[in-house]
Amino acid sequence: MKRLLASGVLVLLSCTLTFAQCAMCRASVESTYSDGHYLSGSGLNTGILYLLVMPYLIVALIAYFWYRSSRKEYAQKIALWQRMKGITQQ
Repeated sequence: MKRLLASGVLVLLSCTLTFAQCAMCRASVESTYSDGHYLSGSGLNTGILYLLVMPYLIVALIAYFWYRSSRKEYAQKIALWQRMKGITQQ
C-alpha cells in the first residue's frame, strides 16, 4: 500500500509537466499555422485527448484498487462472523 501511495504522489507531482507540454504544443501549432503549414498540427487533437484521459485513468485505477480492497475486507468480516455464529450455536 505504501508503494502505491508513493507512486501516486509521484504521478501527481509530474502533472505540472504535462500541462506545460500542452502549452508548448499549442504554441508550436500556432507558429506553424502562421507560416502556412497546416499539416504539422494534425496530431494535436490526439495529444490533447491523451493528456485529458490520464487524470481520469488515474482516478479510475485508484477507485478500482479501493473497491477491491474493501471487498476483501468485507469478505473477511463475513467469514469471521460466520465462524463466530457457528461457535455460538454449538
